[in-house]
Amino acid sequence: MFSSFQELAMNKLKFGLFMFSKLPSAFICGVRLRSLQESECTTSVPYKWLSQNPFKSTYFACQAMAAEMSTGMLGLGHSYHSKPGISMLVVKFEAQYFKKAIERIYFTCNSGNAIKEAIEKSKATGEGYIVECISIGKNKAGELISEFKVTWSYKAR
Repeated sequence: MFSSFQELAMNKLKFGLFMFSKLPSAFICGVRLRSLQESECTTSVPYKWLSQNPFKSTYFACQAMAAEMSTGMLGLGHSYHSKPGISMLVVKFEAQYFKKAIERIYFTCNSGNAIKEAIEKSKATGEGYIVECISIGKNKAGELISEFKVTWSYKAR
């Protein structure tokens, strides 16, 4: 099922409409999906007028939206058309900022395998499982800008 979700998510028009209707703040700020694999997802957020803060850098909340999306898309992909359905909930969120974000920042999460395992366990047992996902934000030169730890709970309905 992940490949069906991946095909849908990587369709710029369809995913753009989804973002516009369900995540309008992220859409307006310019958060975009860059790549989606079973084990990894990359998103980005630009530095522009709608995403800036008064200190001439990307507002922390815009970075947080892109970071959360890089983790959440993996959960959505692994639970797409799941029987039983899977409930996803952010239960903890931490951030560290290392360098001023003055250009497009790319957020990558490599927790897809851990997410898939938690979802499969929940489907088998009916229990909820927690996964701490790390999303690393880097600029085009590969410099570390920020790091987010997004803790998700997955539970079969």
